Amino acid sequence: MPTTAIASAEVIVTSPGRNFVTLQITTDDGVVGLGDATLNGRELAVAVYLADHVIPLLKGRDAMDIEDTWQYLYRGAYWRRGPVTMAAIAAVDMALWDIKAKVAELPLYQLLGGRSRTGALAYAHASGRDTEELFDSIREHLDLGYRAIRVQTGVPGLDSVYGVAASAGDGAEEGDRYDYEPARRGAGGRARPVEETWDTRAYLRHVPSVFEAVRSEFGAELPLLHDAHHRLTPREAAQLGRSLEPYDLFWLEDCTPAEDPTALRYVRDHTTVPLAIGEVFNSIHDYQTLITERLVDYVRSAVTHTGGITHLKKLADFAAIYGIKTGFHGPTDVSPVGQAAHLHLDLALHNFGIQEHMRHSEATLEVFRTSFRFEDGRLHPGERMGLGVEIDRDAAREHAYDPAYLPVNRLADGTVHDW
Repeated sequence: MPTTAIASAEVIVTSPGRNFVTLQITTDDGVVGLGDATLNGRELAVAVYLADHVIPLLKGRDAMDIEDTWQYLYRGAYWRRGPVTMAAIAAVDMALWDIKAKVAELPLYQLLGGRSRTGALAYAHASGRDTEELFDSIREHLDLGYRAIRVQTGVPGLDSVYGVAASAGDGAEEGDRYDYEPARRGAGGRARPVEETWDTRAYLRHVPSVFEAVRSEFGAELPLLHDAHHRLTPREAAQLGRSLEPYDLFWLEDCTPAEDPTALRYVRDHTTVPLAIGEVFNSIHDYQTLITERLVDYVRSAVTHTGGITHLKKLADFAAIYGIKTGFHGPTDVSPVGQAAHLHLDLALHNFGIQEHMRHSEATLEVFRTSFRFEDGRLHPGERMGLGVEIDRDAAREHAYDPAYLPVNRLADGTVHDW
């Protein structure tokens, strides 16, 4: 039986096209586990939190005691929750599950109860500055095998909109095409946020016509999703939901700012469009009102930002009692380690709904070697022991940290707005 005491832990920061923070834990017997601690635009805050405050507490602990370690890090710090703390706890939790499954010589999903399905339905991000470019993006993703599509579009009169790639080509490497997610440098290479301008009325006028055109072109069967990215008031979100009802959305995502769950009561009362929210949540407690009052249809947290596999499984089980499904946040700022954790949960959870999937760049996949497979529109974590991801330390060292920020949104009069 391997010795399961934690011998060492190390934070690895690498930037193969975008920044990632990875925690590597090693047991006395040499079993290695990986956890994702990436917090887009605030990566070093988590790296320092891990290195200075968490790693010193891990040495000598039994790597098998995952629940106890989770509670120790969450309750013992007194200052609970928040994205930095929960990303750090998530990294430890993922790494310990990775180790436990490797000791058991099983892929992780087997320790979570085994398969509930053969693969996880994945949706892709299609976007375009205009309808022609959007249609090209949808066709490209359908050709890649996706069977569900998130639709985002430029808005007439606005130079750029977060969620819409600046270019559909221009020589971008495979996996980076249509990728709007990386934190961006400001003008002149300065590490300052890009500032975008927003117009809600123009957006509300434009989006229904986009979905009418997409349904006309691609038919009634294709599952379509849309992300409002917290930009709307409850009344505006209700207006959008009602205007999109004829186009049979799979879901409308993040229609209002997530800080006030009671806003969803108004939206729910005024539209039947399915609602998804939660990618900025860090705790099961953030969802309590939304779940118990059935104000949403899908929970959207990322394993990396919500305390890891242990906490996310509890959230999914809580949601299941109320008939609510999962739709875990899977952008490219969740590393392949975090995405692997999602896929093992997706395979095991009975109330799985759909999995967001943005394809990582070739450079990222040279650093993180995965066992994922994608077939017939579905993702599978593979059959490697543990999470099924290895990190190439030599390749990681070739990509130095590159400070960058996500954009800031302003109204035409200069007021900072949700984005």
